[in-house]
Amino acid sequence: MTDSPASPAPLADPHLVYDPLAADGPKDVVILGSTGSIGTQAIDLVLRNPDRFRVTALSANGARTALLAEQAHRLRVRTVAVAREDAVPALREALTERYGAGEQLPEILAGPDAATQVAASDCHTVLNGITGSIGLAPTLAALEAGRTLALANKESLIVGGPLVKALAKPGQIIPVDSEHAALFQALAAGTRADVRKLVVTASGGPFRGRSKAELAHVTVEDALAHPTWAMGPVITINSATLVNKGLEVIEAHLLYDIPFDRIEVVVHPQSYVHSMVEFTDGSTIAQATPPDMRGPIAIGLGWPERVPDAAPAFDWSKASTWEFFPLDNEAFPSVNLARHVGQLAGTAPAVFNAANEECVEAFRTGALPFNGIMETVTRVVEEHGTPVTGTSLTVSDVLEAETWARARARELTDRTATAEARA
Repeated sequence: MTDSPASPAPLADPHLVYDPLAADGPKDVVILGSTGSIGTQAIDLVLRNPDRFRVTALSANGARTALLAEQAHRLRVRTVAVAREDAVPALREALTERYGAGEQLPEILAGPDAATQVAASDCHTVLNGITGSIGLAPTLAALEAGRTLALANKESLIVGGPLVKALAKPGQIIPVDSEHAALFQALAAGTRADVRKLVVTASGGPFRGRSKAELAHVTVEDALAHPTWAMGPVITINSATLVNKGLEVIEAHLLYDIPFDRIEVVVHPQSYVHSMVEFTDGSTIAQATPPDMRGPIAIGLGWPERVPDAAPAFDWSKASTWEFFPLDNEAFPSVNLARHVGQLAGTAPAVFNAANEECVEAFRTGALPFNGIMETVTRVVEEHGTPVTGTSLTVSDVLEAETWARARARELTDRTATAEARA
């Protein structure tokens, strides 16, 4: 995309290749969040393409030490990192069971900064597949160390947008979210000046077509029954509220430097078209594949090259129907609220995200009804007032805003639970 002199370069640009460590042979890759959905699919892709990728380090929270040890052994990594220090004995035992006598075990790092350490380690690409705003510090570490960042952790960009923009070099970030990988590919069809609108697609989640009144009494099990994607519980509930789509609107604005009023959300239940770009001549370029995250992961790890057979393709010999519907903003107010906090910028998106994480947990434990998630998040955002913005924003500001938002959201959800218990 060609920029005018006055336009800032977007964080993600398919026409730019950031490759300061180009070398012959496989790319050295660090995978953060290796035992999660993104991480396990990335490892599948790597194992099927040993001539293209070599994993040097893994990080995980430490809850699934047996799987982490198995991954480390299969990939022969140098370093394994866990956020939970109490997981080290179980991890060491699991590694010892898998490695033969005389084989050297990988280095083990532990603690809340372990993922940040491996994000800055010697490699070509860091895939950040961590869930939640705890991914911010590793994102900043990878950028500061000069690594190409394959970014699946949308929260780190949401809560730390100005910090990320201050560090990232042109082309250094490759988005891995299915929607943003789709936009990334579609944007390659024209220049930046040609773009009229970004169209982000949403499956609609399990509650597509329901009114706000009909959502009042849905259960956690209902919310976790996503019709097309298999994801973790927090992301799945975010899909049910469409908070995930609100976060993706903010992310699209930050990645591609397109104003909020030119980013539209449309509901597409089949999840075949992952997003679209409308150009000034009336053309719309859509990126489409069957729902499978290995395609976006392959873009993140392999760009500017494509990885053959990374994910399944369509069978065009079979009939199919693709539908598109406008978003119901009354039943799902999260997208408009996200636009609002995105325009406020500064610490406001961090408050939105942190409050939502707390409210999702309250919903999962029965302390908050489904509609109460966004009602409470809206109140926390309103009470936050004027956010810290501009070049004065620091990591401490973001963390302080998150801490306040989490505490306030817990106070409000506790009151709601107490009131309902008395009723």
